[in-house]
This record gives sequence, structure tokens and C-alpha cells, in this order.
Amino acid sequence: MPQSVDAFTTQLRYGDLPESMRVLLRRSFTDTMGVAAIGASTQMSQIARASAANLFGPAAAGASRMLMDGRKVSPVGAAMAGGFTVDSIDAHDGTTPNKGHVGSAVFPALLAVVDAQRSLGRVITGADFALWLAIAYEVSSRAGQVQHATCPDYHTSGAWTAVGVAAGVARILGCSAEQVRHALGIAEYHGPRSQMMRCIDFPTMVRDGVGWGAPSGVTAAYLAQGGFTGAPALTCEGKEAAPFWEDLAAHWLTLDHTHYKKYLCCRWAHPSMDAALELMRAHGLYHSRIAKVEIRTFHYATRLAGHKPQSMDELAYSIAFPVATMIVRGVFGAAEMSPDILSDADILRVSAAVELIDDDEMTRRSVAQRWAAVTLVDVDGVRYAAAPKTPRGDVDNPLSEEEMLAKYRMFAEPVLGVERAETMRGMCADFDNLDGDGFGELLDLILGEV
Repeated sequence: MPQSVDAFTTQLRYGDLPESMRVLLRRSFTDTMGVAAIGASTQMSQIARASAANLFGPAAAGASRMLMDGRKVSPVGAAMAGGFTVDSIDAHDGTTPNKGHVGSAVFPALLAVVDAQRSLGRVITGADFALWLAIAYEVSSRAGQVQHATCPDYHTSGAWTAVGVAAGVARILGCSAEQVRHALGIAEYHGPRSQMMRCIDFPTMVRDGVGWGAPSGVTAAYLAQGGFTGAPALTCEGKEAAPFWEDLAAHWLTLDHTHYKKYLCCRWAHPSMDAALELMRAHGLYHSRIAKVEIRTFHYATRLAGHKPQSMDELAYSIAFPVATMIVRGVFGAAEMSPDILSDADILRVSAAVELIDDDEMTRRSVAQRWAAVTLVDVDGVRYAAAPKTPRGDVDNPLSEEEMLAKYRMFAEPVLGVERAETMRGMCADFDNLDGDGFGELLDLILGEV
């Protein structure tokens, strides 16, 4: 008999998690904290943390330290600040069919509540945190599937991660099954039903909605614990939702679809970036010889455009400029996150030469994965074409452990210093085996001032 979401949330135990799920959570923890470290240096994160300090003081629910900051606010404030911090750098894990991201909301939200609980004297182990993460990841992934299948608009990740966050936090708070139902309904109803394509057409700091989805889920769980009602969540109950929950607890959707990013920009640009770089290297091309770049890709991706971004937010949601950066510099890493890159004359010239082509076949293929095909044309009219590609980092084309490690170190070490970054990495990679004291030490590394 299928298990209900509230039963799954209240009854799951750490011992029920398959080892593959534990491995995924360790990898996502490490990857997300690397993103959080570099994210803490962005203007977007700094504004969010300053606002949280002004608006959300410590509460009776406990004091939570803001991610990579150390200042104490309420759990809701810390979830908001942390969500914006991680989302400020578009390099965190994602779920491909949902066209969105789980960890960017789930980690900041659950870390905030856990820190608040510890401030009240509760002992929490790494295994406890892994269980709560697993619940939040799986509920988020499935709620997102339902929302995409039943809503006409393409909503941001914050809309459906709010539901998963509510589940994870409700379990932390010890809510009953009925309270869980209400928490999910409150989170869904009050979560940010923000349209993703609006941010892609007009990129700003609102990003993927997780900066408000995370605190919405936290608030929903606390409200439900106090007796506030909100059931049902239509992404979790009812005829339309039922097919997406039938194998809950028997099968982990999170394991099927979680991907990791190689570059610090929208993943829809990644296959084109990889293809352009491969063509440049394979044919010994130099950027001054490139006269035109043709990119055939799926419909949504063509709206990223971004030939001449005016801000780092516009750069994050573009294709032309990141591809041009790969052609000119051969890399798109932490150094490319400086606003100075926006005025690089060589990159701007190549970016202006990029043509994005809305391709029906790529759109058809991109239901499950994101596809693109790139052709470079040199000044003599010679064409160099690459085979269609999907982004690296999917389950069927994963990043290597060496690539994941290099990414983490590139992000974390300049911000945290080598010693703190390496200690944090080692503890994140084995977090679910930490006892209460050890997990507390990890939280100090993650939540302390940078």
C-alpha cells in the first residue's frame, strides 16, 4: 500500500536510508557549503544578511546563526539569509526534471532550525541531520514533479522546495502526522509562486525563489506545530498528485535526478560552453578568429540570451556571454565572478557574434535533459560543428570526484582559508557519522563569520 507523505515524514528512520542516498547527501552537503562560502562574498548575500539582522531578531524558538556569518537571528531569518546566500552563486545541485534546485533551500532552512534547537539545549547528531535532509529532499523533488505537471506556469524552485522544507522541519520539531499535513498545505499555499521565466527575461537578485521558499517552509512547520491549519497540499494529495507519490519510501526519486554543476551560471548554458571549448581545443582555434557562434538549443534556453549582461545577475542567466568567455579564456571559474568581466572587450565581441536558435528537436529532447549543439564559424567561413550535448553532472554523465573537489576548493579556500575549508570539507563528507559534539563543531565551521 502506498505510503502517505505525512507517514513517510513521521516514520522514516536513518537506518531506512540506502547507502546511495547517504552518499548523495554527503556530496550535496560538501558541494553546497562550497557554494555558500563564495556566495557569502556577493552583494546579494550581504544585503540579505543585513536585512535578516534588521528584520528577524533571535526569538523564543531559538537563536540561529546565519550561514557563513555568525550573527544570530530567528530560524526564519537565518533560512532566508542562507537561501539567498547559496542562490547568489548559480552552482548548487539540482533536479533535472524539475528544472530547479533542492539543496539551495533545504540546507539553509534545516541548518537554521537545527542551530536554533541546539541553542535551546537539544543534542543533534549528524545522523539526525541526514534523516531530516533526506525527507526534505525527497518531498521537495516529488512536490516539484507534481507542480510542473499540474500548473501552467513554470515556477521557481522556491515554490516547491517550501513544501519539502516544511516536511523536514516538521520532523525536526516532532510534529504529528496531522500537523505534517497542515505544514505541507501551509507551505504550498504561502510559498512563493514566482514565475521562473520572469527572472530569466529580467534577471535580478530574486533568482530562483529559494530565498523566500526556505523561510516559508520553516514558518509553515512552526505554525502547524502551534495548531495553524492548512491541509491539503495539492502537490501531495488528491487525484492529480497521486501518481507521483505511489512509490514513496520504496524508491528514491532524489537518486534518479540530482545533478551537480561544473560552472557558476545557469545549467542551460553548460552544454554549449563544453561544446565550444572542445571545438576550440580540438581545432587549435584562437578567439580572434571566431566570426560567429551558432547555438541550437531548446526553447526556454533561447530566452537566456545575455549577449551584453549589465550585472552579475544577468550574467548568471545567460548563454551567449558564458560561451564567449569559454572561447576567449578557456575557463569559467571563480575569477570570472568579478564584475570586471562584464567589460572584457574580447568576450563582448564574441558574445555579440552568438546566435541562439530555437530548435524543435532540442526542445523535444529537453524534457528529461538539457540539449544544445554548437557550431563555430571562423573569419574564413570555415564551420566547426560539435555533436549535440547535455550538461556534465547528470547521473548518466557525472562529474568526477576530482572535479567536485577542485570546484569546492576553488570556491571555499579563497573565502575560508585552506585550513578551515579543508576541515569543513572532510567533516561534510562524513557528517552523518558525527556525534553531537562533532556535528556541533561542523556547524561552528559552517555558521561562523567569514
